[in-house]
Amino acid sequence: MNIELDLITACINRERRAEYELYKLTYSYLMSICIRYTNNREEAEDGLNIGFLKILQNLSKYRAEVPFKAWVRKVMVNTLIDEYRKQKKHNDQIKYVEDYIETSDFADVNNALTKMNTEQIYTMIKKLPPTSQKVFNLYAIDGFAHKEIAEMLNMSEGTSKWHVSFSRQQLQEMITNMVSPKTIVS
Repeated sequence: MNIELDLITACINRERRAEYELYKLTYSYLMSICIRYTNNREEAEDGLNIGFLKILQNLSKYRAEVPFKAWVRKVMVNTLIDEYRKQKKHNDQIKYVEDYIETSDFADVNNALTKMNTEQIYTMIKKLPPTSQKVFNLYAIDGFAHKEIAEMLNMSEGTSKWHVSFSRQQLQEMITNMVSPKTIVS
């Protein structure tokens, strides 16, 4: 993503054509972030629009020594986390997977991953419970520390670590089932 300072300056001056140009240049990158943190395409588009508005409103705070791509990513992730918090307040209960049974029959992950594509991995991550999915994305994909995740999602560091561990176990189980599905004998 190559964004010139002239375009950023024009956006700060509220030039509509510049704002639209910035939107076109950042759309695919920002949408890829939104899709990871939402449940469907509509939520991703809503999150993108809210996040892009925040980007425009805060462009005057952008410092040229920071890579623009990293700056917009941070604004977008923080926006999506804020939206998640708002949504969480409206939910009466968080659903956790109950009756989880640990198994030691894990697949050879390296072998399994050679047979998988990105879309399959993404689909598996989407099957995780919402909170575990958010924590896993923040930790494993976006590289946030457990302390940062705990602050963002109003939970303890231990809870953040539990969600990552739980997500890994669930993903390993899904990969195992994909590589060697259990057959039902009737």
